[in-house]
This record gives sequence, structure tokens and C-alpha cells, in this order.
Amino acid sequence: MPLEAGLLEILACPACHAPLKEADAELVCTADGKDCGLAYPVRDDIPVLLVDEARRPA
Repeated sequence: MPLEAGLLEILACPACHAPLKEADAELVCTADGKDCGLAYPVRDDIPVLLVDEARRPA
């Protein structure tokens, strides 16, 4: 189930503060460059915005 548009507008990457975009069951950092790009899981429709829980870019 997609997140509400209003919620997605105010969420930001905890590591670099760039906007996030929804992809599958994750929220992916949209930061330019290779500095971040972390993917945060969404569990039970709740974003887990913890850097330790994030998946590093491939």
C-alpha cells in the first residue's frame, strides 16, 4: 500500500536530508552523487528511517 502523498512530501533521508521516493517496499534517498542513496524499509506501512536498518546502494 503506498504512503500518503502528504507524508512522503515531509519525509527526508536521516543521513543527508534529501527527499525520499517510494520504490517497492522501500523509501529510497534521491540525493545526487554517490554519497548516500540509502534505501529504508517500510514495514507494516510504517517507514523505518534508521540508518542502521537501511540498505546500502548496490
